[in-house]
Amino acid sequence: MRPGNPEALLQPYDPGRIEAARYAFWEQSGVFQPRAGGKDPFVITIPPPNVTGSLTMGHLLGESIRDLIVRWQRMEGRETLYVPGMDHAGIATQNVVEKKLREAGKSRHDLGRDGFLKEVWDWKHQYGGLILQQLRRVGTTPDWARERFTLDADYSRAVLTGFKKLYDEGLIYRGRYIVNWCPRCMTALSDEEVDHVESQGSLWHIRYPIAGAEKQSIVVATTRPETMLGDTAVAVSAKDQRYSKLVGKNAVLPLVRREIPIIADAMVDAKFGTGAVKVTPAHDPNDFQTGLRHDLPQLVIMDEAGVMNDNAGDFRGLDRFEARKRIVAALQDAGYLEKVEPHTNSVGRCSRCGTVIEPYLSQQWFVKMAPLAAPALEAARKGKVKMFPARWKKVYIHWLENIRDWCISRQLWWGHRIPVWYRGDELVVSLEQPEGEGWRQDEDVLDTWFSSWLWPFATLGWPEQTSDLARYYPNSLMVTGSDIIFFWVARMIMAGYHFRGETPFPHVYFTSIVRDAQGRKMSKSLGNSPDPLAMMDKYGADSVRFVMIQTPTGQDLLFDEKRLENGKFFANKLWNATRLVNMRLGDEDMGAIKESHLELGLADRWILSRFANAVKDVTRNLKTYRFAEAAQALYTFAWNEYCDWYLEMAKPRYALAEKDGELSPQERVDLRTARWTSWKVLDGILRLLHPFMPFVTEELWQSMPHDGETLALKSWPKAKKAWFDASVEKEVGFLQAVVVAVRNLRAENKIAPGRAVPVVVRGSEAQFELLERLRGQLLPLARIESLTMSRDGSRPPVAASAVVDGAEVFVPLDGLVDLDEERARLAREAEKLLTDLEGVKKKLRNTDFLAKAKPEIVEKEKVRLEQLEETLDKLKKAQESLSFKAH
Repeated sequence: MRPGNPEALLQPYDPGRIEAARYAFWEQSGVFQPRAGGKDPFVITIPPPNVTGSLTMGHLLGESIRDLIVRWQRMEGRETLYVPGMDHAGIATQNVVEKKLREAGKSRHDLGRDGFLKEVWDWKHQYGGLILQQLRRVGTTPDWARERFTLDADYSRAVLTGFKKLYDEGLIYRGRYIVNWCPRCMTALSDEEVDHVESQGSLWHIRYPIAGAEKQSIVVATTRPETMLGDTAVAVSAKDQRYSKLVGKNAVLPLVRREIPIIADAMVDAKFGTGAVKVTPAHDPNDFQTGLRHDLPQLVIMDEAGVMNDNAGDFRGLDRFEARKRIVAALQDAGYLEKVEPHTNSVGRCSRCGTVIEPYLSQQWFVKMAPLAAPALEAARKGKVKMFPARWKKVYIHWLENIRDWCISRQLWWGHRIPVWYRGDELVVSLEQPEGEGWRQDEDVLDTWFSSWLWPFATLGWPEQTSDLARYYPNSLMVTGSDIIFFWVARMIMAGYHFRGETPFPHVYFTSIVRDAQGRKMSKSLGNSPDPLAMMDKYGADSVRFVMIQTPTGQDLLFDEKRLENGKFFANKLWNATRLVNMRLGDEDMGAIKESHLELGLADRWILSRFANAVKDVTRNLKTYRFAEAAQALYTFAWNEYCDWYLEMAKPRYALAEKDGELSPQERVDLRTARWTSWKVLDGILRLLHPFMPFVTEELWQSMPHDGETLALKSWPKAKKAWFDASVEKEVGFLQAVVVAVRNLRAENKIAPGRAVPVVVRGSEAQFELLERLRGQLLPLARIESLTMSRDGSRPPVAASAVVDGAEVFVPLDGLVDLDEERARLAREAEKLLTDLEGVKKKLRNTDFLAKAKPEIVEKEKVRLEQLEETLDKLKKAQESLSFKAH
């Protein structure tokens, strides 16, 4: 066994001093690579962050949990592979580089496609991937040698192979359909890339004259009057008797004077607006379907930048929103505007740039999703894929049951160029350019998510049948945010079943959303998101990790920086406890001591039993993804039971090392037992805590006598059956309750901490017998000068008292405090409390205050009332103890 390096702890705990060095040590030691020959492999992949990204609190939460699981599984002896990588992030990355070009007075068109792509690759090599460097700061342990990028040559081949396979199977098609179009990014977007924001707008009621009877009109209601220039019909419900005589006639489109038919269609809600709606097949997804049913023309009235085109007549060249203003004004002037009503509706915005989405008729590539969704649905229903928290299963199923075809083409240059080639009327899907001249490749690229849905197996070498793919697929678990359950998780499951015939992972754990203390989602625009690197610089990565992991499963994390201080206090507590234990260990080889040669006392048997329970609780909670509960169990055991109780209970035996003269054989055994137990349990604590707080636990473990090169590769603790001892835990529980009661009585009666006090106990014979056995532990812990058992049932005349498990514990106060002065002090405090209490009650009886005050202010006063009543109750008990006469 290695002797350790206790001198390393002589300096105060400083996370900045140890963390960078420890990470380099792990990398050099080969900790992150999978070790063949272990149990069945545990495989997990990082949700690939955007190449443009930098670390956020959300990333930090997810990475803390992923690395916790990876380190735990590694210590469990499993061959562990954690695959890192990045996403090329088509729109985001292209936007970054185009912005850079604009600042230089250029555009991508000035450079041409090849020149622009070179510019993007140059940017990627110079600035991209910052986030992966930042993840090292968190302490994450992926196999960096297997890092993947979604535009790597091998990965790109996998993406294009996937496209060709789906096309050959008839699951990819090209068509002219309504898509979500971003006029700023100049590309189509999938439904999942659109954020719907509730906005206050207007509902315009417009009169459309009836052709041939222009004194008659039909009034339509619309939220987008600028699109009326592309109307090719007016639709009403077939069940709406108000308009039955108008169906089959023509209406005259205001401003344009073009005649359009009045049709009956089931999609019309007779209760919305006037019950008559304009039909614009080229600019509304529902109208597009209506147009197909009635063979209506599809008239596009604006270009890809959202500017009105030649079909807009007098409004050509106007931005769509400026056109809206001018069209409304023209309708008003011409007498066509019936009325305008305020209207709240859901407006789609580009998730990347926030631009209002334009439903736009465009030629795009689509994937037929229903056939792919079927096995993914079955997997969830039959439990082949389980989701944690379980409520996400319903969300997942609902989306798949209502899935629409996926638009996968994007009008970008950065990304996987669609492997479709054209020559005249010929179309060929091929990974390479077809032989012969005159072929041109499709200009569009594939949706970024079309590459990342292959991530679990493409990172392992698919479509080639590699040894990694055979060994490490399917993955064991996916840990990701619930915000991409549709973007990514559902699609990965569909891809896994379609391309590999099985689920890519059996379990999905969804991390929480990180919000500020006010409950707002953290965002750059709100300025409420702290810099994770600054937080780690200030408190240490371990402290931040440990606090983030304590987010209860299924609940949002309300981030409060003050909680990080608690994480640092905990790390500092461990540091000081380890330094203390190291100082007391002496020179004996702890690893050579056999438990059977020791005489375990009450405290030793108790802490070993509590440790066995901690191992059981932590392991059970990790297996069920209850990370917060696991962290809390560890925190309570390490801080409260080991540091605050056991090390204090072991002090008398540690003191034997300072005794003058030679120790007796029994004293030597007692000292060796205390040393071994404190070392053994602390070693176990550091092992249990290592996945949560890797840096400080490695540093502390290296300072102690240890066996092996690194804590990261040591075995996970096991709950030794012989250590479980419920009777000892009950006995020590009673001792602790008595000690706490005496300490509280001392504090409540202002008795100096260093002053020993007499204690009288009135209880049962069984309790007296137990206290006698515990006397040696009890007296120093509670600073008791004398312990008396009141077998005749009497109690001291003037004493503070508490009840512990049915036994009464008394601290006689005569001689410890000035009774007259204490009575006067308590009377003054009681008078002040009664005044404050009446003031709060009066305020809460005031109906004017209750009606006008903010709810949080009223609640604050209610809490204050409870606190004042509780304090007054304690004060009355203290007064009673000072006035009690013996009997």
